[in-house]
Amino acid sequence: MTEQLPAPVYAARLEIDYTDQHDRVTTLFRLFTVIPIAIVIGVLTTGASQTVYNQSGQVTRTSGGIASGLFLATLLMILFRRRYPRWWFDFALELARFSTRVGAYFALLTDQYPSTVEEQSVHLQIDYPDVERDLNQWLPLVKWLLAIPHYIILAVLYLFAVVAVIIAWFVILFTGHYPRGLFDFVVGVARWGLRVQAYALLLVTDRYPPFSLT
Repeated sequence: MTEQLPAPVYAARLEIDYTDQHDRVTTLFRLFTVIPIAIVIGVLTTGASQTVYNQSGQVTRTSGGIASGLFLATLLMILFRRRYPRWWFDFALELARFSTRVGAYFALLTDQYPSTVEEQSVHLQIDYPDVERDLNQWLPLVKWLLAIPHYIILAVLYLFAVVAVIIAWFVILFTGHYPRGLFDFVVGVARWGLRVQAYALLLVTDRYPPFSLT
């Protein structure tokens, strides 16, 4: 009988500490308390809007934000230089961590207000790639296309996750507890989305993301 080797660890990993007791007051007003930090992350990730007037009327154009700029810059560097500069990998990693902390707070997974610096209860790791050894030079051109099945499934999973968070909101208000099954599901969806982001947008790995919540 042959021994089955464990599956290799994926290049992007996410764990969130489960808290048995949640604050009912901050949960009740979570939609409002998240607004200031949501504005901060929105400024970082949303494209800027520019309005241009011409003889025929008004034309509005939208330029990409930091996240889209990082994707394009990384793609070009891998494609033409076979490099992934460490400094903007570190920035992309910290941006992903910050975004996930905000998302975890909004999804009621933690009562800790999102820090721009500290890890808190959200543990996100992404491995820095050795471009010449680990990454195919041309694959970044089609990763977004290869990831389409994941996008479709994630769209459905995100809808279910929203329902799970709404249910958890009511349960916390009455009991102070976040049902563990709902917690694990929401974290699993976030973990799945992170792996797809690492593959198709951050471009840190050529290993196709598993279709799994774990």
